[in-house]
Amino acid sequence: MSKIKEIKTTVFKWVGPVVPPAQNFCTNPTDLLRESEDKMKSFRFHKWLVCEVIDEDGIVGIGNAALAPEVTKKAIDCYLKNLIINEDCFDYEYLWEKMYRHTMAWGRKGIGMTGISAIDLGIWDLMGKIKKKPVFELIGKRTKEKIPVYASKLYSQPIKSLQDEASGYLKEGFKMFKMRFGWGPKDGNEGIKKNLNLVNAVREVIGYENDLMLEAYMGWNLDYSKKIIPELEKFKPKWLEEPVIPDDIKGYVELNSLGSIPIAGGEHEFTFYGFKHLLEMKAISYIQYDSNRVGGITAAIKINDLAKKYNVPVIPHAGQMHNYHLTMSHDNCPFSEYFPVSKVEIGNELFYYLFKGEPKPKNGFINLDDNVPGLGISINDKYKSSFEVVE
Repeated sequence: MSKIKEIKTTVFKWVGPVVPPAQNFCTNPTDLLRESEDKMKSFRFHKWLVCEVIDEDGIVGIGNAALAPEVTKKAIDCYLKNLIINEDCFDYEYLWEKMYRHTMAWGRKGIGMTGISAIDLGIWDLMGKIKKKPVFELIGKRTKEKIPVYASKLYSQPIKSLQDEASGYLKEGFKMFKMRFGWGPKDGNEGIKKNLNLVNAVREVIGYENDLMLEAYMGWNLDYSKKIIPELEKFKPKWLEEPVIPDDIKGYVELNSLGSIPIAGGEHEFTFYGFKHLLEMKAISYIQYDSNRVGGITAAIKINDLAKKYNVPVIPHAGQMHNYHLTMSHDNCPFSEYFPVSKVEIGNELFYYLFKGEPKPKNGFINLDDNVPGLGISINDKYKSSFEVVE
């Protein structure tokens, strides 16, 4: 038994250099509104929550959350932490259910589940450190020698710079790439042409022997998706990601049933129950949960097992250590996403500045160290001056 004695939450705000917003950078759900300001403003992650789960011997497990970190901190501090203080960290299944059921009235998804996720990640990191084993050894051991990863950036930009970026990843040894669209339903046929030009530009660089994934980031609707998908077929994408908003499950079902381009999603879905519904409806061909949102590692393990029964692969969102351990430990997770290290832009890259321990890709693969216990991350003091703590 190892009792949990404290839960400490800290929100770190990036105050270092930031790449300015660009026009038509990436489609997203706000595109259909009559706003003219920075459309990506609500989807930038320039703050991050660190959740420390501390046991009676002073061992610290580190969890994290990127979604609405200040509000998530409140959910943990005011509602969740007292549910697990003085409990045995190895009772992770019971602790997950306790948090889930005590917050049932308001916490089933969104902020509540993000808070549960952060604590659950911290519990698994703590268990690994106590057992002196990496987390993947606790949940399924090593199912692959190393993890193939795809370069996930290639946001909408001028054709020349887009091709230069793609060429750079190709030279680094990547064989899989993901790009984003810059235009959606409000931009009409001219926007469709611009989107097709982006895809064509990347294919010209990477060829057809490499995989290309396409992402709309919830910025389209059903009609627009049905209009552009036939035009995208010739580029042979591995998938089309989040073409419509997460709540439009029937839209996902209809698009996935077309069969021409597999539909991927789930980055914004929560818990085993949410994915059970998507799988039963045959709404997606690839699952993309993020374990610091979906309910932590405890929930993700169940989703992996269920998805295998439906022959639907799981490719967790964003890479990052909490997801890499899940990919390594399950044979239904064939590869991972990898955000190339870059200047702070959207904010997914903030993980590299806040934490140290992330593996670096070599020729399109990353690996996890069998000798590093827990998740294998710690706070990175190198960029401490570029963060401030949000009280």
